[in-house]
Parts: sequence; C-alpha cells; structure tokens
Amino acid sequence: MMVMISAGIACVLASNSLQVVVLLNVMLGTGLVAASAGVLNQYFESALDARMRRTSKRPLPSGHVKAREALILGVSLAIGGTIYLASLVNVLTAVVGFLTVVTYLFVYTPLKTKTSLCTLIGAFPGAAPMLMGWAAAQNNLAPRAWLLYLILFLWQFPHFYAIGWIYREDYARAGMKMLPATDEDNGKNTFRRILRSTQLLVVASLLFTLAAPASLLYLVLALSLGLSFYYVAYRASLSRSKLAAKILLHASVIYLPLLYLTMLLDKAYLSASTN
Repeated sequence: MMVMISAGIACVLASNSLQVVVLLNVMLGTGLVAASAGVLNQYFESALDARMRRTSKRPLPSGHVKAREALILGVSLAIGGTIYLASLVNVLTAVVGFLTVVTYLFVYTPLKTKTSLCTLIGAFPGAAPMLMGWAAAQNNLAPRAWLLYLILFLWQFPHFYAIGWIYREDYARAGMKMLPATDEDNGKNTFRRILRSTQLLVVASLLFTLAAPASLLYLVLALSLGLSFYYVAYRASLSRSKLAAKILLHASVIYLPLLYLTMLLDKAYLSASTN
C-alpha cells in the first residue's frame, strides 16, 4: 500500500492538473509489479522464511501455497503489471517498474545472506515508486523526481534498520547478513546509521524546495516533522531496546504519510495563490 501511495503522490506532484485516470492507472500498475516482487521474493526465500518465527507462517513455508503456484502467480503479476503500465500509462514507467522488480529479486534478495550492504542495495529499487509516479505524469525523470526518490531512499534506513533490530535474532538464525543481525557493537553501528540517515532525510525534505517553488508552510511543516522524527531516532539510539525500535518503526510509518500530506497541501496552497 505504501508503494502505491508513493507512486500516487509523485504522480500528483508532477501533474499540472489532477489526472485521475493516469493516477489510478499508475497506482494499480505499480501495485501489480510490487506484488510480483513480494510473491517472488517469498518464492526465492521460502527456506529462509521457514527458519524465522516472524515469517514461518507465510503461505509457502506453512504449506498453504505450493511453490509452483507462487512462481506462476509472481511471474504473471510481473508480466501483467509491466504490460498494464506500458499500455495504459507509458513505456518509461513500465521500464522503471520492470527494472525495479529485476533489481529487487536478482540483486538485493541474494545479497541478504552475503553482505550487510544489502539494505543499501535494496533501497535503490525500494525508492523507485517515486520515479514511476513522476514518469506517469511527465514521461520524464526531471531533477525533482530524483529529489522525491532521494527522500524515499533515505527513509528506508531508519524504517528497515528498526525492523532489523527488533527481529535481529530471527535474521541471525536464518543466516541473514542485515546489519542489525551482524552488529557486534551492541547496536551502536546500527543506530549510528539510523541517526545519519535520518539527518540526511531531514535535509533532503528541505532540498525538495530547491527544484520548485515552495511556501513557508511546507518549510515549517517539513522541518517540524523531520526534527520530531529525528528526536524519536535519537531517543532510540540511547536505549537501543526493542521497545525503542518499535516506537521508531511506528514513527517512520507516521512520518512519511504526513510528509506526503505536507507536499500535497503545499501544492494546493501554491495553486490557489496563483489563481
């Protein structure tokens, strides 16, 4: 759902006027290719999922779905979603979506058991919905699209490192090399990266104003949201407990939609001011 919302937000921000049909098509098409990545990821990692308490009840390791069925569904979603985007949106959006699925499955997924850099690598396809939404409206990838991409790219680190810290024993049991599972310094490395990425996220949210006009409303709200999110991350870094990581995780899924809302409010405010 967050992937579809991100694509939709980028589409609206890139549009001179609301294009409802384009918006619905890019959200649905993005949802299809994202679903294919989710299904095929579970297909490839079924054995690993079976080792972790958090994922052992997923359809494949629990036996509710057969591997062949998951493979057929995942491939069908990938092909169907790509064709849908190419036919009803544009080829650029479809290409970005297809490359995202390929990178997620064949670059990021295998690296989970090989290097702690997997989260960094995975953040590249993870931020692609912003490019897809922008491409749907403009059929290009202008600088502002990449600033949106940067925001979603950076947001993933506090979000996924928090998840990794909460379930670090599970990840270690499955042989996952995510940083929280391999952090031998009592979490200091993990939370140091959380703080750095959160700081950069605040900066990126303000840099977004450089590519297009922005109101004082956006600057105030974006800065307030960013500092609040950073405060939660800072508090989590002090205790490095699972409870603190859960609070940080919840804060991350509150921060991003509120930042999106701020962007939409700013766009509406500026549009009303010029009319």
